[in-house]
Amino acid sequence: LIRLASLIISVALPSFYIAVSTFHQEMLPTTLAISIAAGKEGVPFPAFVEALLMELAFEILREAGLRLPRAIGQAVSIVGALVVGQAAVAAGIVSPLMVIIVAMTAITSFAIPSYSTAITMRLLRFPLMALGASLGFFGIMWGATLVLLHLNSLRSFGEPYLSPLAPLHTPGLKDTLVRAPWWAMYLRPRVGYRDPVRQRKGLMPAPPPRQPGPEEQEGKGQKTRGVPVQEKEGPQKKGPAQPPGEKGDRGGPA
Repeated sequence: LIRLASLIISVALPSFYIAVSTFHQEMLPTTLAISIAAGKEGVPFPAFVEALLMELAFEILREAGLRLPRAIGQAVSIVGALVVGQAAVAAGIVSPLMVIIVAMTAITSFAIPSYSTAITMRLLRFPLMALGASLGFFGIMWGATLVLLHLNSLRSFGEPYLSPLAPLHTPGLKDTLVRAPWWAMYLRPRVGYRDPVRQRKGLMPAPPPRQPGPEEQEGKGQKTRGVPVQEKEGPQKKGPAQPPGEKGDRGGPA
Protein backbone atom coordinates (compact mmCIF):
# COMPACT_ATOMS: atom_id res chain seq x y z
CA LEU A 1 0.00 0.00 0.00
CA ILE A 2 2.87 2.41 0.75
CA ARG A 3 4.44 1.72 -2.64
CA LEU A 4 1.13 2.21 -4.42
CA ALA A 5 0.56 5.50 -2.59
CA SER A 6 4.12 6.59 -3.47
CA LEU A 7 3.48 5.80 -7.14
CA ILE A 8 0.28 7.89 -7.19
CA ILE A 9 1.98 10.79 -5.38
CA SER A 10 5.00 10.79 -7.68
CA VAL A 11 2.75 11.03 -10.75
CA ALA A 12 -0.10 13.27 -9.64
CA LEU A 13 1.21 15.59 -6.91
CA PRO A 14 2.71 18.34 -9.12
CA SER A 15 -0.29 18.36 -11.48
CA PHE A 16 -2.67 18.41 -8.49
CA TYR A 17 -0.89 21.43 -7.00
CA ILE A 18 -0.89 23.24 -10.33
CA ALA A 19 -4.61 22.59 -10.85
CA VAL A 20 -5.53 23.73 -7.33
CA SER A 21 -3.40 26.88 -7.38
CA THR A 22 -4.56 27.85 -10.88
CA PHE A 23 -8.25 26.89 -11.15
CA HIS A 24 -9.60 25.57 -7.85
CA GLN A 25 -8.53 27.99 -5.13
CA GLU A 26 -11.96 27.70 -3.48
CA MET A 27 -11.10 24.13 -2.42
CA LEU A 28 -8.33 25.36 -0.10
CA PRO A 29 -8.90 26.56 3.47
CA THR A 30 -8.56 30.32 3.88
CA THR A 31 -5.37 30.20 5.95
CA LEU A 32 -3.68 27.80 3.52
CA ALA A 33 -4.72 29.88 0.50
CA ILE A 34 -3.31 33.03 2.14
CA SER A 35 -0.05 31.19 2.96
CA ILE A 36 0.33 29.97 -0.64
CA ALA A 37 -0.42 33.43 -2.00
CA ALA A 38 2.15 34.98 0.35
CA GLY A 39 4.78 32.47 -0.76
CA LYS A 40 4.13 33.20 -4.43
CA GLU A 41 4.37 36.94 -3.95
CA GLY A 42 7.11 38.30 -6.17
CA VAL A 43 7.42 35.11 -8.29
CA PRO A 44 7.16 36.13 -11.97
CA PHE A 45 6.17 32.71 -13.33
CA PRO A 46 2.91 30.73 -13.10
CA ALA A 47 2.80 27.48 -11.18
CA PHE A 48 3.25 25.34 -14.31
CA VAL A 49 6.48 27.11 -15.31
CA GLU A 50 7.77 26.86 -11.74
CA ALA A 51 7.12 23.12 -11.60
CA LEU A 52 8.59 22.58 -15.05
CA LEU A 53 11.82 24.43 -14.17
CA MET A 54 12.27 22.58 -10.88
CA GLU A 55 11.47 19.18 -12.40
CA LEU A 56 13.94 19.70 -15.22
CA ALA A 57 16.64 20.85 -12.80
CA PHE A 58 16.12 17.82 -10.59
CA GLU A 59 16.15 15.44 -13.56
CA ILE A 60 19.45 16.93 -14.72
CA LEU A 61 20.94 16.51 -11.24
CA ARG A 62 19.68 12.93 -11.09
CA GLU A 63 21.27 12.04 -14.43
CA ALA A 64 24.51 13.71 -13.37
CA GLY A 65 24.52 11.67 -10.16
CA LEU A 66 24.16 8.45 -12.15
CA ARG A 67 27.28 9.25 -14.20
CA LEU A 68 29.43 10.08 -11.18
CA PRO A 69 31.11 7.44 -9.01
CA ARG A 70 28.77 5.69 -6.64
CA ALA A 71 30.47 7.08 -3.52
CA ILE A 72 29.72 10.72 -4.41
CA GLY A 73 26.90 10.42 -6.96
CA GLN A 74 24.01 10.38 -4.50
CA ALA A 75 25.57 13.05 -2.30
CA VAL A 76 26.09 15.36 -5.27
CA SER A 77 22.50 14.93 -6.47
CA ILE A 78 21.01 15.59 -3.02
CA VAL A 79 23.28 18.53 -2.16
CA GLY A 80 22.85 19.96 -5.65
CA ALA A 81 19.07 19.81 -5.36
CA LEU A 82 19.17 21.55 -1.98
CA VAL A 83 21.50 24.27 -3.24
CA VAL A 84 19.55 24.86 -6.44
CA GLY A 85 16.22 24.94 -4.59
CA GLN A 86 17.47 27.34 -1.94
CA ALA A 87 19.07 29.59 -4.55
CA ALA A 88 15.88 29.59 -6.65
CA VAL A 89 13.76 30.56 -3.64
CA ALA A 90 16.21 33.27 -2.60
CA ALA A 91 16.23 34.67 -6.13
CA GLY A 92 12.44 34.76 -6.27
CA ILE A 93 12.17 32.41 -9.25
CA VAL A 94 10.07 29.74 -7.52
CA SER A 95 7.98 29.64 -4.35
CA PRO A 96 9.04 27.65 -1.26
CA LEU A 97 5.96 25.41 -1.53
CA MET A 98 6.92 24.41 -5.08
CA VAL A 99 10.34 23.26 -3.82
CA ILE A 100 8.56 21.10 -1.21
CA ILE A 101 6.24 19.65 -3.86
CA VAL A 102 9.13 18.72 -6.17
CA ALA A 103 11.12 17.24 -3.27
CA MET A 104 8.17 15.09 -2.19
CA THR A 105 7.71 13.93 -5.78
CA ALA A 106 11.37 12.92 -6.04
CA ILE A 107 11.37 11.09 -2.69
CA THR A 108 8.23 9.10 -3.48
CA SER A 109 9.63 8.14 -6.90
CA PHE A 110 12.54 6.44 -5.11
CA ALA A 111 10.05 4.22 -3.23
CA ILE A 112 8.93 2.51 -6.46
CA PRO A 113 10.74 -0.87 -6.53
CA SER A 114 10.90 -1.25 -10.32
CA TYR A 115 13.34 1.15 -12.01
CA SER A 116 11.61 0.88 -15.39
CA THR A 117 8.26 1.70 -13.78
CA ALA A 118 9.82 4.71 -12.04
CA ILE A 119 11.11 6.03 -15.37
CA THR A 120 7.66 5.62 -16.91
CA MET A 121 6.07 7.54 -14.04
CA ARG A 122 8.63 10.32 -14.47
CA LEU A 123 7.67 10.65 -18.13
CA LEU A 124 3.92 10.61 -17.42
CA ARG A 125 4.33 13.41 -14.89
CA PHE A 126 4.92 16.11 -17.51
CA PRO A 127 1.77 15.52 -19.65
CA LEU A 128 -0.35 15.47 -16.51
CA MET A 129 1.23 18.76 -15.43
CA ALA A 130 0.33 20.30 -18.79
CA LEU A 131 -3.26 18.97 -18.57
CA GLY A 132 -3.63 20.26 -15.01
CA ALA A 133 -2.35 23.70 -16.04
CA SER A 134 -4.74 23.92 -19.00
CA LEU A 135 -7.94 22.16 -17.81
CA GLY A 136 -7.59 21.72 -14.05
CA PHE A 137 -8.97 18.60 -12.40
CA PHE A 138 -10.90 17.77 -15.55
CA GLY A 139 -7.65 17.55 -17.50
CA ILE A 140 -6.01 15.39 -14.82
CA MET A 141 -8.92 12.94 -14.81
CA TRP A 142 -8.94 12.89 -18.60
CA GLY A 143 -5.23 12.05 -18.71
CA ALA A 144 -5.59 9.37 -16.01
CA THR A 145 -8.49 7.83 -17.94
CA LEU A 146 -6.40 7.67 -21.13
CA VAL A 147 -3.55 5.99 -19.25
CA LEU A 148 -5.90 3.40 -17.72
CA LEU A 149 -7.48 2.68 -21.12
CA HIS A 150 -4.04 2.13 -22.62
CA LEU A 151 -3.01 -0.19 -19.79
CA ASN A 152 -6.26 -2.12 -20.15
CA SER A 153 -5.53 -2.72 -23.85
CA LEU A 154 -2.09 -4.24 -23.19
CA ARG A 155 -1.38 -7.95 -22.78
CA SER A 156 1.59 -9.74 -21.25
CA PHE A 157 2.12 -13.43 -22.17
CA GLY A 158 -1.44 -13.52 -23.44
CA GLU A 159 -2.95 -12.23 -20.19
CA PRO A 160 -4.42 -8.75 -19.58
CA TYR A 161 -1.87 -6.35 -18.12
CA LEU A 162 -4.20 -5.22 -15.31
CA SER A 163 -5.22 -8.76 -14.32
CA PRO A 164 -6.61 -9.69 -11.78
CA LEU A 165 -8.18 -6.24 -11.42
CA ALA A 166 -9.44 -5.95 -15.00
CA PRO A 167 -10.93 -8.39 -15.79
CA LEU A 168 -11.72 -9.19 -12.17
CA HIS A 169 -10.27 -12.49 -10.95
CA THR A 170 -11.16 -12.93 -7.30
CA PRO A 171 -8.59 -15.64 -6.33
CA GLY A 172 -5.81 -13.48 -7.77
CA LEU A 173 -6.65 -10.57 -5.44
CA LYS A 174 -4.89 -12.38 -2.59
CA ASP A 175 -1.54 -11.16 -3.95
CA THR A 176 -2.46 -7.73 -5.37
CA LEU A 177 -3.01 -4.90 -2.90
CA VAL A 178 -2.65 -6.83 0.36
CA ARG A 179 -0.79 -10.13 0.38
CA ALA A 180 -2.57 -13.07 1.96
CA PRO A 181 -0.66 -15.67 4.02
CA TRP A 182 0.99 -18.52 2.15
CA TRP A 183 -1.45 -21.17 3.38
CA ALA A 184 -4.36 -19.18 1.87
CA MET A 185 -2.80 -18.88 -1.62
CA TYR A 186 -3.49 -22.43 -2.74
CA LEU A 187 -3.87 -21.45 -6.44
CA ARG A 188 -1.09 -20.40 -8.79
CA PRO A 189 -1.32 -17.31 -11.04
CA ARG A 190 -3.15 -17.88 -14.29
CA VAL A 191 -0.08 -17.09 -16.43
CA GLY A 192 2.17 -19.92 -17.60
CA TYR A 193 0.84 -22.82 -15.47
CA ARG A 194 -1.25 -25.73 -16.64
CA ASP A 195 -1.99 -26.99 -13.14
CA PRO A 196 -3.64 -24.12 -11.25
CA VAL A 197 -3.36 -25.83 -7.84
CA ARG A 198 -0.27 -24.81 -5.91
CA GLN A 199 -0.99 -26.65 -2.67
CA ARG A 200 -3.89 -28.35 -0.97
CA LYS A 201 -6.36 -26.52 1.19
CA GLY A 202 -6.45 -26.68 4.96
CA LEU A 203 -2.78 -25.87 5.64
CA MET A 204 -3.54 -23.15 8.14
CA PRO A 205 -1.14 -23.59 11.09
CA ALA A 206 -2.77 -24.55 14.38
CA PRO A 207 -1.39 -24.54 17.94
CA PRO A 208 0.01 -27.88 19.18
CA PRO A 209 -2.15 -30.02 21.48
CA ARG A 210 -1.95 -28.99 25.11
CA GLN A 211 0.13 -31.27 27.29
CA PRO A 212 -0.94 -31.76 30.94
CA GLY A 213 1.40 -30.14 33.43
CA PRO A 214 3.11 -31.90 36.37
CA GLU A 215 0.48 -30.63 38.82
CA GLU A 216 -2.34 -32.05 36.71
CA GLN A 217 -0.52 -35.37 36.36
CA GLU A 218 0.03 -35.54 40.17
CA GLY A 219 -3.63 -34.77 40.89
CA LYS A 220 -4.71 -37.43 38.43
CA GLY A 221 -2.44 -39.98 40.15
CA GLN A 222 -3.88 -39.17 43.58
CA LYS A 223 -7.40 -39.72 42.31
CA THR A 224 -6.58 -43.16 40.91
CA ARG A 225 -4.33 -44.27 43.78
CA GLY A 226 -7.06 -45.65 46.11
CA VAL A 227 -9.03 -47.42 43.41
CA PRO A 228 -8.43 -51.22 43.55
CA VAL A 229 -7.35 -52.77 40.37
CA GLN A 230 -9.69 -55.49 39.20
CA GLU A 231 -8.09 -58.45 37.55
CA LYS A 232 -9.57 -59.52 34.36
CA GLU A 233 -10.97 -63.01 34.48
CA GLY A 234 -9.86 -65.16 31.64
CA PRO A 235 -12.16 -67.40 29.72
CA GLN A 236 -13.36 -70.36 31.82
CA LYS A 237 -12.42 -73.81 30.60
CA LYS A 238 -15.29 -76.12 30.13
CA GLY A 239 -14.89 -79.75 31.25
CA PRO A 240 -16.03 -82.79 29.31
CA ALA A 241 -19.71 -83.16 28.96
CA GLN A 242 -21.23 -85.51 31.62
CA PRO A 243 -23.70 -88.16 30.62
CA PRO A 244 -27.24 -87.55 31.67
CA GLY A 245 -27.98 -88.84 35.13
CA GLU A 246 -28.16 -87.78 38.73
CA LYS A 247 -25.82 -85.07 40.02
CA GLY A 248 -22.81 -86.43 41.88
CA ASP A 249 -23.29 -89.97 40.53
CA ARG A 250 -19.79 -90.98 39.37
CA GLY A 251 -20.54 -94.64 38.77
CA GLY A 252 -22.36 -96.24 36.02
CA PRO A 253 -25.72 -97.88 36.32
CA ALA A 254 -26.06 -100.66 38.87
